[in-house]
Amino acid sequence: MCALFGWLDYKHIIPYKILKKLTQALANAAEERGTDAAGISYIRDGQVVIYKRPKPSHKIHFNAPDDTTAIMGHTRLTTQGNQKFNQNNHPFYGHADKNFAFAHNGVLYNDMELRKTKNLPATHIETDSYVAVQLIEQQKKLDFNSLKSMAEAVQGNFTFTILDEDNSLYIIKGSNPMCLLHFEMLGIYIYASTESIMKNALRKVNMLSFPYTRIETAHGDIIRINSNGIINRSEFDSREDFRYASFMKYYDDWEDEYYTQHEQLLLEMCNCYGVDEDDVILLLDYGYSADEIEDMLCDYTLITDTVRAVKGEEEYEDFLCEI
Repeated sequence: MCALFGWLDYKHIIPYKILKKLTQALANAAEERGTDAAGISYIRDGQVVIYKRPKPSHKIHFNAPDDTTAIMGHTRLTTQGNQKFNQNNHPFYGHADKNFAFAHNGVLYNDMELRKTKNLPATHIETDSYVAVQLIEQQKKLDFNSLKSMAEAVQGNFTFTILDEDNSLYIIKGSNPMCLLHFEMLGIYIYASTESIMKNALRKVNMLSFPYTRIETAHGDIIRINSNGIINRSEFDSREDFRYASFMKYYDDWEDEYYTQHEQLLLEMCNCYGVDEDDVILLLDYGYSADEIEDMLCDYTLITDTVRAVKGEEEYEDFLCEI
């Protein structure tokens, strides 16, 4: 898992000192979903700037220029592509009819297949997410049509964000979470992967007392917020039966390998959620799938209650064996 975060300030009434604190507060709060690397992107003089480092957010000083009107950020929990090589970290640079920065929360499973079937150019970037950038670049245009095509081609779990050179923010909402708030009185949109990240960050900058509206983001939505704060929407086809056919073509080849990797990923990231590795192993041995456990990690009460129930049942079985 990773985290997305950022903001788009369209009224320009909030002092930049506050916006700078907001960026750092969002980045630090987003560490709950990844501490291997972190980065932000912003627009300076019409150019896309990306600043990222293979460090946790709290060890990075995010310092965009005073006239910055939008920030797109990411914290990373490494799945594919060593974070020590900074080119593997988010955000990524892309170019279609305009330059853009791209970030992804989730895991794509068919990136290698897409590189072959779509004849994508060779790249030194190892991260699975980068195939989405290449799919957009191949269409030579950044718009709803190219984003729809990209989102329907990739397989896995995802939510993507894009910041283009015109300071327009795109959110492509797959199965991974997204919390988007609009503070109309302040003239700013703020987003984060989860509500807990959002609230922790807003509390740090004393913004929870201001009125806001939650903007709904459903699976299959493509949302564009331009530099004037105007929202436009489109959709991609997210139906399971639509995506299932292409997915099954290569599923059998990597199923065993994927679940071994997936289980290992759970063991690596469970401590970020306050869950012991031994408890994850217990649930895997008991028969819970890696996907089921990953969902449980987002709900601490649920996973602790489940572990407690499994332990209790095992103790009862041991008692029956003794008698």
